[in-house]
Amino acid sequence: MHILVVNDDGPPSNQSSPYVHSLVKTLQEAGHIVSVVLPHTQRSWIGKAHIIGQTVKPLYFRPGTLHKDDGTTHTRPLPPGAGKDQEEWILVDGTPASCVQIGLYHYFQDRPPIDLVVSGPNYGRNSTAIFSLSSGTVGGALEAAVCKRKAIALSYAFFSRNHDRDIIAGASRLSVRLIEYLYQNWNQEVDLYTVNVPLVEDVDKKKVMWTKMLQNYWGPGSCFQEVPDEGGDPEDEEQKIREGESTEKGQMNGTHARHTHKHFKWSPRFADVYQSVEEAGPGNDGWTVKEGLTSITPLKANFAHASAPTEGELKLPSTDLPKMENLSVVTSDSHFYALVDYEDEYVQPLILEALEKYLPPNSYKLISSISELPSPASLFLQIGAYESLPFEHAVLHTKTSFINAYMIRKALIRKHYLSTTAYHWVAKNPTSILATNLKPSCEFEIDYAEFLDDALVEAWDLKEGFEKNEGKEPEEREWWILKPGMSDRGQGIRLFSTEDELRSIFEEWEEAAPDSDEDDAGSQVKDEEAQEEKKEDDGEYIVTSHLRHFIAQLYIHPPLLLESDPRKFHIRTYVLAVGALKVFVYRPMLALFASVPYVPPHSPTASPSSSHLAAHLTNTCLQSSSLVPFNPNTPNAVELFGSLRLSEELKESIVQQIFDTTGEIFEAAARGKSIHFQPFPNAFEVFGLDYLVDEAGRAWLLEVNAFPDFRQTGGDLKSLVGGFWKGVVEKAVGPFFGFEGKSKEGEDLVLVREIDLGRR
Repeated sequence: MHILVVNDDGPPSNQSSPYVHSLVKTLQEAGHIVSVVLPHTQRSWIGKAHIIGQTVKPLYFRPGTLHKDDGTTHTRPLPPGAGKDQEEWILVDGTPASCVQIGLYHYFQDRPPIDLVVSGPNYGRNSTAIFSLSSGTVGGALEAAVCKRKAIALSYAFFSRNHDRDIIAGASRLSVRLIEYLYQNWNQEVDLYTVNVPLVEDVDKKKVMWTKMLQNYWGPGSCFQEVPDEGGDPEDEEQKIREGESTEKGQMNGTHARHTHKHFKWSPRFADVYQSVEEAGPGNDGWTVKEGLTSITPLKANFAHASAPTEGELKLPSTDLPKMENLSVVTSDSHFYALVDYEDEYVQPLILEALEKYLPPNSYKLISSISELPSPASLFLQIGAYESLPFEHAVLHTKTSFINAYMIRKALIRKHYLSTTAYHWVAKNPTSILATNLKPSCEFEIDYAEFLDDALVEAWDLKEGFEKNEGKEPEEREWWILKPGMSDRGQGIRLFSTEDELRSIFEEWEEAAPDSDEDDAGSQVKDEEAQEEKKEDDGEYIVTSHLRHFIAQLYIHPPLLLESDPRKFHIRTYVLAVGALKVFVYRPMLALFASVPYVPPHSPTASPSSSHLAAHLTNTCLQSSSLVPFNPNTPNAVELFGSLRLSEELKESIVQQIFDTTGEIFEAAARGKSIHFQPFPNAFEVFGLDYLVDEAGRAWLLEVNAFPDFRQTGGDLKSLVGGFWKGVVEKAVGPFFGFEGKSKEGEDLVLVREIDLGRR
């Protein structure tokens, strides 16, 4: 392929244009002919502009060493026949759109016709409408599109100004694969694609998503800053904008009858963009890039979305994976199409096995992309990770599309929302089982330990608990458990009984957290992968974005313990919610044990710090963490609850409480918090609910987990998960597509609540 490369950042420069040389070399190594025309200096934020009344003059750039600023610029091109191996790019004192025009029609006539124009890679993301409408990178691709050329706007979204060469190389390798795929599979309804590749490790192994462009807007206020009447270097100003270092200044003092002479500097408010992304949720380009995934948005040359896929995952061809056809029941009479990609090698084969066992032969065909559907109205099942699901497609095709998650369910899965859901339901229904089987919680928000007093102003129950504990010995106090509202896998859980202990927890996290540059524009979008790596190394703090919403609950003490095993355990039950709304509980349940014998929270060996919580945490993902060294002689961490040495009467009582509480909390969310839990008829979802039984035999609901970690079940009990998924296919998938039947696995799914929410 002959590819014309343009950009809006200018020639290679570690300061202002650090990516273009890497892309060009990677394209050349892939066997493509690459011609390059770039602006001679920064032309960011200029859109698809041309400068009228100007004679555009070229310069000639000879690239040097990759990632070194040793390229040279010349006023005259190399003479014919000279420097056969010396590459030479064109630089023009114009805009990205001008580079396209000049590159297409005035140079490279000795080469084959240009097949594709790539504008970029831009130094920074071009996701969402605010960035895209002003982007010179997108403007260059638009210019190519109106010249009836295939065009791709390519941007690299950085999260740090540390330009790691390996990460850049990985982004360039992925970009070349995407360029080749899009060119070979070009949708005739598309004029250009805008692609955003995040600069994260192993980006070429992460998802590539079809997305829409997020329509967002500036907040109130100006994007220009008033400045003194002083000249400034435009390139320095552009660098400051990138780094987010510009700060707003107040307006000039004084009141005048006439205009005050002022100068203004472009100082965009990136916070408006980041806030709009957070508020919009998944499915758009901004959210996808924020999550460290690559986004592809198909456009027309009028900024409208093209009639092409704008949701779901793009699966690039790979020789490392078996072809989906080898797993498919392939016939021309397939009843529906199924896209199954759960992204968990533990669960994926169990889902495929469940489909194969329950559904009739030749009733479905497995596909690898939603783009393979014969028509948007084709019968379609998708089971995959939440962020890959085509929610808009499902909303538009309620009778033919069936997916494995509800779009909105935070009334259940966010800890602070769950507490509020139960509280409001009990206020209206005081005899509800939630009044006796879910501990009330205090929720609060805090960023730093020094603001704890302010954060607890309305945490009445917690403050009252502190007052009750004053002057008491540790064994006489009420103990509380602290849970970050959005953490998972047992992360960030602590025990405390006094305000001083609570304060010390936050101080501990602040001391352990890595340093960050508050002035970095990239800090607006957290580099969570780096933080996650640090967290895994020492286990002593939680990801910064989790350090805001917290709940505190009374600690359940003493818990039910087995006579033969003094370790604390909790019960994990798998739950299926179908449509709007049936709720099933899977009768076979798991008991997940702590790694060491239980000790009371006031015991001298049970310090509230993270290193002394092993006796209290029953999450199996922590069994080999820094909390306790892994011991191969430790008893089983996971057992069947039904096999525990407890009386049958007690076990049946516990199971019935779980049935009743589970049904009640789902109804409380569906009826009482309909804004934050919206089941719709052509979806289902599986949840993992955790219960802790106290010494008196009462089963307390701890939390509701979406996309539960089935791996916690372990290898010995994997058949339990397989049986659950067979029941899911029977109770959810089969009926939607017109297949009815009964099996042992289906009978183990017990209907605990059926609600008619009036959604069809």
